[in-house]
Amino acid sequence: MRIALTAAALLLPAAALADTAEAPSRSVEEIAATCAACHGGDGVSQIPTYPTLAGQHASYLAHALREYRSGKRKNAIMAAQATNLSDDEIAELAAYYAQMSGPLYVPEYQD
Repeated sequence: MRIALTAAALLLPAAALADTAEAPSRSVEEIAATCAACHGGDGVSQIPTYPTLAGQHASYLAHALREYRSGKRKNAIMAAQATNLSDDEIAELAAYYAQMSGPLYVPEYQD
């Protein structure tokens, strides 16, 4: 029993370091290059079934990506893409598309 506890104590610091070590970060442009295949290089999709990302609210994009990653939103393609994104990458990607100009607009209210 004492040997097992000692071995566990020796392995604990290595495991803790492995969990906190950050993978080399990718630029937002590198991440967005994957998105471009379906959502367009400028965030404006040319395929009607794929949404335009340019000009969307960053909070909406981040929320959607987190839900794809968790499985709450169901889409096999997006789940596979979002699974590989960290929280920081999601935030950067959402801000990246939110600052782009796109065809999205809010219609004016009419009485």
